[in-house]
Amino acid sequence: MRVTYRHLFFALAAAAGFAGSAASAEDAPAPPPVFTIAGGATLVTDYRFRGISQTDRNVAVQGTATLSHSSGFYVTFWGSSVDDYVTASGQSHQELDLIGGYKKTVGHTTIDLGVLYYVYPKTRLAGDRTSSNFFEPYFDVSQTFGPVTAKATINYAPKQKALALDQIGPKRDNVYLAGDLSAAIPHAPIGLTGHLGLTFGPSWLCIGKGYTEWGVGATLSYHQLTFGVQYVDTNGTFITPTGKNASKAGIVGSVGVAF
Repeated sequence: MRVTYRHLFFALAAAAGFAGSAASAEDAPAPPPVFTIAGGATLVTDYRFRGISQTDRNVAVQGTATLSHSSGFYVTFWGSSVDDYVTASGQSHQELDLIGGYKKTVGHTTIDLGVLYYVYPKTRLAGDRTSSNFFEPYFDVSQTFGPVTAKATINYAPKQKALALDQIGPKRDNVYLAGDLSAAIPHAPIGLTGHLGLTFGPSWLCIGKGYTEWGVGATLSYHQLTFGVQYVDTNGTFITPTGKNASKAGIVGSVGVAF
């Protein structure tokens, strides 16, 4: 069969196109995984929950793991050591949080909503089938402005026995509102944070009918490690069995590792 220059040109062009397609396929980034897992562990000098120490102003060890789906749905496990006064039974030394939610980012706006279930092992009172465990739906929206991110949060825990005053008496509910600002220092592994929260009761999660808590902090990242320092304060008074004011102003230090 006679091969003309025209046939040869098209053959070479087709070969070049195939080679280019193959090279493009090799250079194209791999699609994101359907599931991702992230976690970490943190050592804090004091575990503050909405401004109130859960460890009698002592050290706490914490850990977390999150399984995320590419659709935006996720499940998270978070745990911390706590002091026994955190629940009415006075027996629990652990808090385990189970979280299921959905997160979606559109442009510079992110929404995050789900349900948080607080578990305190071995907290059933004698003669009572209930425990200190309770659930709390949450919703927050954040907006990024360059290196600064602003976030607004609302958590509402509906009426539950675990939220009764002293966990004895009628069921109670609780509302928590918060605003957060965070900023990353350009070209530096340093972050700054500011926080303001309001809790409305009366309930087991509240001081009286309501209180305000706030804090400012800074973080420093180094490879997988994050070092943090935060100033925390409230306008309430919560005295622990040892006589300490768990809601008093304090400095909280932390070091965490991500994996």
